[in-house]
Amino acid sequence: MTDSQLDPENAKLHTLAKAQRARNGAAEGAALRDETGRTYVATTVELPALKLSALQTAVAMAVVSGARALEAAVLVTEEKKFRQEDLDVVADLKGAGAPPRLFLADPKL
Repeated sequence: MTDSQLDPENAKLHTLAKAQRARNGAAEGAALRDETGRTYVATTVELPALKLSALQTAVAMAVVSGARALEAAVLVTEEKKFRQEDLDVVADLKGAGAPPRLFLADPKL
């Protein structure tokens, strides 16, 4: 997936996720948008006592900020598919409307 394949709002998420991943030197970067249009950006958390994927971290940030639903999320990773735990955490915050749009992006693009 590249920015040209996304609408402008989702291309912004891709840019933010990719930049955050590079800035932190993390395995993954994620960006998501909630139902009010607020954006959250995160990377993988790898501590001895806490391990979270970038998408789990971004969803947690959204929840503690009061988000009730997600509109879209981009995960920049070398993985070829979403992990089930990432799909599960997004499903927990799907809200009453349409399910959030999820995009998986190769960090090389």
